[in-house]
Amino acid sequence: MESMKKRIESFGYAIQGIKSVVGSEVNLRIHLVIAIFVIVCGFFFGISATEWMLCLLCFALVIGMEMMNTAIENVVDLVSPGMHPLAGKAKDIAAGAVLICAIISALVGLLIFVPKGWALFV
Repeated sequence: MESMKKRIESFGYAIQGIKSVVGSEVNLRIHLVIAIFVIVCGFFFGISATEWMLCLLCFALVIGMEMMNTAIENVVDLVSPGMHPLAGKAKDIAAGAVLICAIISALVGLLIFVPKGWALFV
């Protein structure tokens, strides 16, 4: 029974982490607004189940990576409060990972939605 209690508590910690990053990170809130816009467009254009899966995977990838970036930045700030080249490098690499995921996700979105939008005008 103790194991089940610890598992339930771990969900609480995870939810607290999500609340913390949503409340503190502007970039994450921007990603969430974009995700909501994509969801609205998905319903409007009636995208397929496969297209929904791709969108959901992109949401998870970008939002999850943004959260990992925030975690890395917090740990780096904790262990290296002063300026250090490796601390800056770690933060830059984590931010670059978010950027790559966001760019690829945007390309996936364009591949899904541009043809559907174009069909409205043709």
